[in-house]
Order: sequence, then structure tokens, then C-alpha cells
Amino acid sequence: MDGSQFSGFAEAPAQGFFRTGPALAAPAGRDLLAEGARFRVRSLRLPPGATMSLQSHLHRAEHWVVVEGTAQVTLGGRERLVCEGEAVHIPLGQPHRLENPGRLPVTLIAVETGCYLGEDDVIRHEEP
Repeated sequence: MDGSQFSGFAEAPAQGFFRTGPALAAPAGRDLLAEGARFRVRSLRLPPGATMSLQSHLHRAEHWVVVEGTAQVTLGGRERLVCEGEAVHIPLGQPHRLENPGRLPVTLIAVETGCYLGEDDVIRHEEP
């Protein structure tokens, strides 16, 4: 391995894995950091007291790493607090929700993987 390729990263572009400059356009509170044919990496910021809808996806799984604050994650009907430095895996089709019960913003990195990553792959089960 001569360092010219990202060994093990099949979808990583040859010129580099991470995008440089400002984050790509995304909805408020979400920044697109990197993407490939079967993955997308985003930063998500949730203000104090905010709650996302209970949702699931037919074509993608997600892995969330909390990098700032404490999040309350609902996964399959069970709730748990996820603190800074901890992670949670959301399997394909599993209903999930993200909440910020604290007084400080929550920031997480979300890695989405699957055969289809379109914004229309969301089934909303319940609005906050």
C-alpha cells in the first residue's frame, strides 16, 4: 500500500475522502460532510428541548456518535441517554427518535449506509 488510495473505502473518491471548504447544502441543523454510492456522513445539531419525529427507513441503517451534549434516543420503543463520546446503531427498519432533553445543544455525527439514501426514505410514525 503506497498511500495513494484509501484502502478499504470502496466509495471514497480518489482525490480524498473528506470534502474541504464549507459543508454541502442541507436542511437547517444538518451539514453534509461526505458521501459515496452507499454511504453519507452528516453532522446534526439539535437545540435544547428539540425533538425529531419517530421515524424509520426502508433502505438505510444509521450509526450516530454524540460529539457534544447528551441525547435521548428512542430505539424500538426503548429510551436511553447517549452521552458525549458514545454511539448508537440504528438497524434498517427500526423506529427511532432523537431528542435533546438538556440545556445545551447536542451535536452528533450520523453515518448512513444502504442501497438508497434519498430523503424520501423516511416513514414518519409520530410527529413530536
